[in-house]
Amino acid sequence: MSYSFSRRRFLQGAVAGTLYSIMPGKVLGANEKVNLACIGVGAQGGGIAGWLHNTGLANVVALCDVDMGGEHTQQLENKFAGAPKFKDFRKMFDKMSNQIDAVTVGVPDHSHFPIAMLAMSLGKHVYVEKPLAHTFEEVELMMAAEKKYKVAAQMGNQGHSGNNPLQFKAWVDAGIIKNVRHVDAFMNSRRRWHEWDIRGYPTGEKMPDTMDWDTWIGTAPYHEYSGKLAPGNWRSWYDYGNGAFGDWGPHTLDTVHRFLQLGLPEEIEAVKLIGPNKFIFPQGSTISFKFPARNNMPAMDITWYDGVKNLAPRPKELEQDRKMDQCGKIIYSDDLVFKGGTHDSTLRIIPEDKMKEMSDKLPKITEKHSDHATNFLLACKGEEKTRSSFDVSGPLTQVFLLGVIAQRLGGKLIFDRKTRQITNNKIANQLLTGPEPRKGWEEFYKL
Repeated sequence: MSYSFSRRRFLQGAVAGTLYSIMPGKVLGANEKVNLACIGVGAQGGGIAGWLHNTGLANVVALCDVDMGGEHTQQLENKFAGAPKFKDFRKMFDKMSNQIDAVTVGVPDHSHFPIAMLAMSLGKHVYVEKPLAHTFEEVELMMAAEKKYKVAAQMGNQGHSGNNPLQFKAWVDAGIIKNVRHVDAFMNSRRRWHEWDIRGYPTGEKMPDTMDWDTWIGTAPYHEYSGKLAPGNWRSWYDYGNGAFGDWGPHTLDTVHRFLQLGLPEEIEAVKLIGPNKFIFPQGSTISFKFPARNNMPAMDITWYDGVKNLAPRPKELEQDRKMDQCGKIIYSDDLVFKGGTHDSTLRIIPEDKMKEMSDKLPKITEKHSDHATNFLLACKGEEKTRSSFDVSGPLTQVFLLGVIAQRLGGKLIFDRKTRQITNNKIANQLLTGPEPRKGWEEFYKL
């Protein structure tokens, strides 16, 4: 990589850690809008940028996308025609850092980490799409950076600001949800890589003239451009994405993880792998997680099911005329069974007659709060705290990343929660860190 980031060299100085650790993100005035740089402006990234802008709390002051000028960036380019445009986030920060208060990171999973780390090191607040990062270690470093640089940080699991967490917490506090022993979570919709016949990375395709492929690759292992990698297929590959689990787990299990205080599992097992592949995610998988007892809550396990035909067991409490959702969860406690969906959809006690019988005992949810985008921007202004801050969303993400290692290798993994190491599989333990970053990209792991 020929481009050298001058601020990174400064951070290598002996006093840099002390200086930046006491440099919080800028706190804005009550009527001042957040100056927002949007990194990744096509597809989901473009949706995030528009959503935050539509709150009326932000000015979009810069657009950055490795394929700026490509077809998928046109809508945002036209909407914010006056905003400076960049393909390389490092050059954007080098030129405009003093004009930026916060950034959105709506790019492939493998690129979340370097962008967020650089932004936080410069005191910028960060909104990062889910899952938070690509490896367990990257999440560790991002959680440490959030604390060190004192910025507002939010992961983009939007349902965490909806009715689901309000209800889940209230039901836990009221003792409606208690003594949970088992959860089935599932995603049974078709995924991009289903039916792919992959025996290696594709080669020989012509890259769009607008694409900055070196920056797209970032810290990850280099492979030639292919339409099977970008713009949207990267989620299929172990080197760049986190599969169905990384995509839908944050929307399905966030409240279970947070309000049942799960932390990290002590055992992860690939119970079933359908069509395993060295390069892409399996066609279906069943992954089991075991969590120890904690804070007067019993030990419990979660089983994750993905794949079109790899369905979770149908609970006997679910009426025969009701269908199982393609994505959702079933929560089994000693006394009750709950059926839930994803994002902000609320729980139901099943069977429905039991829900009606208990209606007088169920807490009434009257609390309301800002949506996920507004919450982030108000946190940038010092008026709220982000609900999916990295200290909340980081451990949640790490659960999924442990599951991805099991999907990749198969078998059972034993995880030491104190040392944060996999103790029975050397290769799996190495995957907590992942491959060495590409030459020239090591700097982001030292911020």
